[in-house]
Amino acid sequence: MKHKALRDQVVVITGASSGIGLATARMAAERGATVVLAARSADVLATVQAEIEAAGGRALAVPCDVGDRADVQAVADRAIAAFGGFDTWVNVAGLTIYGPLREVSDADNARLIQTNLWGTVFGSLVAVEHLRRRGGALINLGSVASDLAFPFQGMYVASKHAVKGFTDALRMELLAEDAPVSVTLVKPTSIDTPLPQRARNYMDREPMLPPPIYPPEEVANAILHAAVHPQRDIVVGGGGKLMVAGKEFAPGAYDLLAPAIIAMQKRGEDPRDPAGALHAPKDAGEVRGTQPGYVMRTSAYTRATLHPVAATAGLIGLGLAALTLAGVGTGKPGSSRGRGRSA
Repeated sequence: MKHKALRDQVVVITGASSGIGLATARMAAERGATVVLAARSADVLATVQAEIEAAGGRALAVPCDVGDRADVQAVADRAIAAFGGFDTWVNVAGLTIYGPLREVSDADNARLIQTNLWGTVFGSLVAVEHLRRRGGALINLGSVASDLAFPFQGMYVASKHAVKGFTDALRMELLAEDAPVSVTLVKPTSIDTPLPQRARNYMDREPMLPPPIYPPEEVANAILHAAVHPQRDIVVGGGGKLMVAGKEFAPGAYDLLAPAIIAMQKRGEDPRDPAGALHAPKDAGEVRGTQPGYVMRTSAYTRATLHPVAATAGLIGLGLAALTLAGVGTGKPGSSRGRGRSA
């Protein structure tokens, strides 16, 4: 299945006021797409809409709590009224909680599940009702936590496992009815966004993400690639893929890493804002976070999975070049040295 060129698409993005959602909205607009921005932070959305329009693009800001199905339906209705419909729907909105599972309140856990899981469910079901008639792409943001567990982010992990299961089941149902809708699950590794700073934090230290860390633009690029050239799953960050493979190979050994993983999620400073943005919008408007340490520039692994034919051709080319160099070094027939002697 192949969809319209991005410049001809209307793209709906939830969680568009911060992090990956904001990076995706800006990148989509730069590439010519019409963008519908959905998030709780109405003031930030209005600023982003103005920014896109000032650059000659088209955008529509729709304040929305994705945990409320009526709000999500309103986003679709506004997109249809303004632009005649939409071609791609991207569910990005999500938050996390840091702390031991036994300490987290039921209210905090329920709010996280309402946003991360039910927000994705509502967005997917509303989007598909439109897309099954029109055709297009549904893209859900999972995580390497869809395949791995991280201590001190237990409910976030549970929500991302659930998002994966829901997305896989929905894809199968759409295939069974031959609906013209592609379904992609994007699974980022640790990404340099404000997610830790906006998290509900029960720890005695400011939270952070375990390395390796990748830029949010790498996720945005993968999302927009899937809007035109659908793939079933896209892992962003080769480090995450290695962790998943290691856990599958030796799950018991991975479990023993718990103390190290907990330590890698704590910065050496007191918590700044333990309440975070879990229950109310706060500190939106930034793509990048304050993650300490090195942030990778790109992910060669992810780029290769997005363009497998080109990557394979490149590997074959490198192999042929290596063989040629080996021939030059040994003077075997076929090398420049060998041809020189036989001439």
